[in-house]
Parts: sequence; structure tokens; C-alpha cells
Amino acid sequence: MAIPSAALPPGSWTPELAARARLLRWLLLDVDGVLTDGRLWFDDKGELLKAFDVRDGLGIKLLREHGVEVGILSARTSPVVSRRAAGLGITEVLQGEADKAAAFDRFLKRRNLAAAQVAYFADDLQDLAVLGACGLSAAPADAVADVRARVAFVTAAPGGRGAVRELAERILAARGDWQGILARFLGEREPADS
Repeated sequence: MAIPSAALPPGSWTPELAARARLLRWLLLDVDGVLTDGRLWFDDKGELLKAFDVRDGLGIKLLREHGVEVGILSARTSPVVSRRAAGLGITEVLQGEADKAAAFDRFLKRRNLAAAQVAYFADDLQDLAVLGACGLSAAPADAVADVRARVAFVTAAPGGRGAVRELAERILAARGDWQGILARFLGEREPADS
């Protein structure tokens, strides 16, 4: 069940959210408005184009390296999304899911997961049922107001512009992984007791 975030400023992270993050085994992501800025671009041949933030990609890879698998749950179907997912090592790509709640239930059963073990990051009305059912609900800063008011965490960053990375860093910090990640990128050795 979501913690209403309406009273919290974007980017606020509470001890309860950290506790929920420590239970996570999966993060499911909506695409349009979360991994992208929500705009759909078409070229002169009618091909759909989407822009993805590379910082979000690193956040996804870091989550996967530290025990949180990442999947996609989208109402649209796009070969561009399939290619981006493959490039990030994402194997759970649920596209064309008009009934996201039913898709979420099937996902939980297939993966033998409790809802508390899954976070969902989404931005619009068709996501509300899953956001209300998952263990940790999140939305980007530019999600629709009715979603922002009903999720546990709202990022300071907008969709497609580092919002996934922001959430990934929060989850990794709550799980005790962030300092080790920073040390690795700084070329430092981790302390022997960690």
C-alpha cells in the first residue's frame, strides 16, 4: 500500500521507504514518462523514436549488479524499448499490457514473488492499480497529480531525465550498497569489514 507522498517534497526519502527498499527483489518500470520524457517522436517513415537517459541506464545496471532485477511493464509495444532493454540486460519486458494490474499479478505468480518484493515506477492513471498493490511505489516529478498524490516516493527529477537513476541510488543506499559503488568508481578499495 502506498504512503501518500502529497505532503512530502519531491525527493523526500523516509526510514519507512528505506525499510521497504531493503525488501525489494525487483523494480518494474513504465516506459513513456519514466524511462523517456513521455513524448513520442516519429520520423518521416512513421518509425517511433524514443530518447533514453544514459544515467538511468547505469542506475539500472547497478541495481541488477546488487541483487535487484529490473523489468519493464508498458501498455505500448515498441521495438525500440526491446532494444534498449536488451542493451541493459533486462529480460522481463512486458509490453502491450493494457491491463497492467493483471500483468502485474501474472508477473508475481510466474516469478513466485510477494507484492512487497516489487517496486513499480510509473507516471499516469493507467498505472494506479499496480502502484497501489506493489511494495514500493514511485513516480517522477512530472507524473500526473493524481499519481504523485498516491505514491510513496516522488523523485525530484522528471521522467526520462534521471528519475530512474535517482530512485536506483535511493534503493542502493537503503540496501547499504551505495558507498561501495562510489568507492569502486573512485578506484578505492572497500574497507575489509564491509
